[in-house]
Amino acid sequence: MSVSSDQNTRMITALVQLRGALQAAGLPLELPGVDALRASRQQMIDQLEDYAIPRQMSLDAPLLVVVGGSTGAGKSTLVNSLVGSRVTASGLLRPTTRSPVLVHHPGEEQWFGQDRLLPDLVRVDHGTDDPRSLQLVASDRVPEGLAILDAPDVDSVEEHNRELAAHLLAAADLWLFVTSAARYSDQVPWEHLRTAAERGTAVAVVLDRTPADAVQTVSAHLARMLASRGLKDSPLFTVDESPVSEDGLLPAELVADIRGWLLSLAADPAARQLVVRQTLDGTVRTLARHSHAVADAVGEQLAAAAALRASADAAYDEQAARLVGLVGDGSLLRGEALARWQDFIGSGELLRGLDQRVGRLRDRVFSAVKGTPQAADRVALAIEAGVESLVLDVAESAADAAAAAWSEREDGRVLLAGDHRLGRAGPDVRRRAEAEVRSWQQEVLEQVRAAVAEWRMNADLLTYGAQGLGVALMVQVLTRTAADRSAAQPGRTLLDAVLGAAAVGDLVERAGASLDRRVGGLLDADRARFAAVVTALGVAEDSAEQLRAAARRVDDRRFEQARGETDGTATDNH
Repeated sequence: MSVSSDQNTRMITALVQLRGALQAAGLPLELPGVDALRASRQQMIDQLEDYAIPRQMSLDAPLLVVVGGSTGAGKSTLVNSLVGSRVTASGLLRPTTRSPVLVHHPGEEQWFGQDRLLPDLVRVDHGTDDPRSLQLVASDRVPEGLAILDAPDVDSVEEHNRELAAHLLAAADLWLFVTSAARYSDQVPWEHLRTAAERGTAVAVVLDRTPADAVQTVSAHLARMLASRGLKDSPLFTVDESPVSEDGLLPAELVADIRGWLLSLAADPAARQLVVRQTLDGTVRTLARHSHAVADAVGEQLAAAAALRASADAAYDEQAARLVGLVGDGSLLRGEALARWQDFIGSGELLRGLDQRVGRLRDRVFSAVKGTPQAADRVALAIEAGVESLVLDVAESAADAAAAAWSEREDGRVLLAGDHRLGRAGPDVRRRAEAEVRSWQQEVLEQVRAAVAEWRMNADLLTYGAQGLGVALMVQVLTRTAADRSAAQPGRTLLDAVLGAAAVGDLVERAGASLDRRVGGLLDADRARFAAVVTALGVAEDSAEQLRAAARRVDDRRFEQARGETDGTATDNH
């Protein structure tokens, strides 16, 4: 093989970047088909970590042969027979193999440490049923350059065994797939073989435990099945049904062909490397190709997240427009607020708080506009309570509408289930509304005082008069778009007389815009709860493109290596 050290380093870098891009490519939203894509993404990450990256970093490591297959096919017995001693447990009870066993030459244990291969499995040197461990067995019956791993049944009744079997097979340089005359057409093993053919993985098949008179017929049928599924070049071995020895081993002559083939691979570095390169190249090619499907899925996630945000925004925008309309159309000058306003303008004290320079207005507006200091405070409190109650009511409507929009989507329903309060206004809406309304009222009073000061009226005498004028201005703001403004008219008459119609119009416009902005801000803060839920999903805007770019880099490095091998072969031939 003519792959340079630099080329190998660049490929390792590209594979590590692909792993990072896959890890960043989250698929949190419940969209159609997402479960299969999540599983595929995780399998790709696992294969990068368990096989592609470690193997690319250790191209000279022994050839790892993973023995897998159907329940009861005799995998463990075959492994023991190939090694020539009992190294892995076998038995009649199912499932048999729980903890995988890796048999290697005594001088090559360093290649199979947890930092090099299958990092999720703890290394042990003794037999165990712990499925989270990998038992390492050194045997001088295994030649240098070769290691054999006995995996659980691919069709085990235990889910963890099935998952572990798939995990181990994905880390293999060579699959030694074991089946029997009774199980060779089962669906689950063929799903794994189909995956192997798709990846270009090196595969050899063993037809085990087959009666001598059925070997020819069954093996011919199995060979046709392999050819039809893209595995026509895979070696096919047969092992006749036979009793085992007291040590649980098959007669040596029954496994001689398989052992001889494995020994020949171990003895020929070039042949061994061809097997490694076939599987590694196929794995890398498949990972790069499947990454684009995950990137497409991330794009769908981004679109779904945007749709969720948009539906929540639409609900809040609609209610925000409604709220702005309600705070200006006279809706708030009803009930308690209207009663307090009428008390205020009917008590006879408003004009007595004004400077004598506007006393000439008294005869004209006294009958319509009267008030006391306490009455002005009560009006302000009633307005505050009314606005707070309105904001809370509209916030509840907005949250309910946003939640209803999300509930029409599966992904939205899952998000709502994770936060049952989303469909209600936030718990701090009332407190924030209270603070905003009081701040607005203070702002109105300051604007009135500033306007009054321009008339150079006596400040001591205007202390209460400014407050009364401020309340009158608040009432004008709350009725600025009302069809019937008769209840607010006495206050407008007074304001016009004191400050001038143009100045009052400007004050109403500025105070109204401020109120609209403030109540709108209250809804914006509440809608942020929905946006925060979507943001917390962690789907980065550039994650799909980053993943595609990483996959393209892997393909570029793969083509670079292929050109290097071609150039090297041409040089050797020359």
